[in-house]
Amino acid sequence: MEGTERQGTVGRAGGESYVPQQFAFGDPADGPPAAAAAPPLAGEAGPEEEYQRRLIEAAEATAEDLDLHAVLGHVIDAGASDLHLSAGSPPLIRVRGELQPIEGYPPMAPQIIQRALYAALTQKQRETFEEALELDFAYPLPGRARFRVNLYRQRESTGAAFRLIPYEIKALEELGIPPSVNNFAGLPRGMVLVTGPTGSGKSTTLAALIDLANRSRRDHIMTVEDPIEFLHKSKSCLINQREVGEDTHSFTNALKHALRQDPDILLVGEMRDLETISVALTAAETGHLVFATLHTQDAAQTIDRVIDVFPPHQQQQVRVQLAASLQGVVCQTLCKSADNKSRIVATEVLVATPAVRNLIREGKTHQIYSALQAGAQHGMHTMDQHLADLVRTQRINYDVGLEKCHHVEDFNRLCGRG
Repeated sequence: MEGTERQGTVGRAGGESYVPQQFAFGDPADGPPAAAAAPPLAGEAGPEEEYQRRLIEAAEATAEDLDLHAVLGHVIDAGASDLHLSAGSPPLIRVRGELQPIEGYPPMAPQIIQRALYAALTQKQRETFEEALELDFAYPLPGRARFRVNLYRQRESTGAAFRLIPYEIKALEELGIPPSVNNFAGLPRGMVLVTGPTGSGKSTTLAALIDLANRSRRDHIMTVEDPIEFLHKSKSCLINQREVGEDTHSFTNALKHALRQDPDILLVGEMRDLETISVALTAAETGHLVFATLHTQDAAQTIDRVIDVFPPHQQQQVRVQLAASLQGVVCQTLCKSADNKSRIVATEVLVATPAVRNLIREGKTHQIYSALQAGAQHGMHTMDQHLADLVRTQRINYDVGLEKCHHVEDFNRLCGRG
């Protein structure tokens, strides 16, 4: 356009885009032209909004597309766990629990993100997202890793969170999970719950448990996930993995039909509602080993959460069911290492001894903490005990342990500071 000047600014790594600094209708420093200064009609954009809109449109028209594979490669190379794509922000990665921008990438326009993300979707996935405004799916970076992806809408633009899922499944010992947890993979029946906040490594621990069973047993393993995260190959066991939305309509449907598919071990990616929890409990009662996850902080809260999902008139019956079928609870969180180069898992492990089953049956879950403290001979420990042990062995700093502990007084006493 005659009379228009453009100045280049760095676009994404390795490319350039142009943000228009001056337009034919005047210098931005002078504001919008006088001819456009009349008050806007109701429902119309004013001159300043119109000017900003034209700036954005011109920037989007000249900006290079985002190379999604290159950005995901940065996640792997940096040892990050997550990638966030959001309009108005550069790509952000989570390294050792903290978000930081990828160097060389500017803030992204909404259309740039949408084009990159839509290119990664199938037509069916695109239609599902546009209808539901939410979408979970798995995305592979061939030869390197897989990512669990959540697409969402925010402020009329598309955003995404990518969680790195390595191809390699590490053993429980490599992850830093206590040896007593290994026993859960060899159980003949019952329910084992792995809990913790988002991003605490629950899926990684479950994958290690399933892999241990896959190597050491001769059984049929069925998983129901949304989406499928770690990919398992049949070893000593036959393993089938079903994805909600692709292979089945819901967790509940998959579990109901799984009982007719001759499974020995069932993995439930997440127990989200009453019906799913009810079917999982029934499966555990009827001779299957069920692994599942919940977003809870400790063992007592986990048991209460399962019971409280049910209406009051059913809760006593559920206590009896859970007392009979629960085998163990593993609660976990991730802590920054003392050298700030990695993250270390801290756990709380509950083993369903006769005493623990009796506490569940009688509704005395507030006494479970005492049972954990005194249950070392059964492989049990509290989160505070494990955190204190990590502090004493100088694997994490005291301040990190203090931030993650559940009972400050107990933690300080265990660290020798009480």
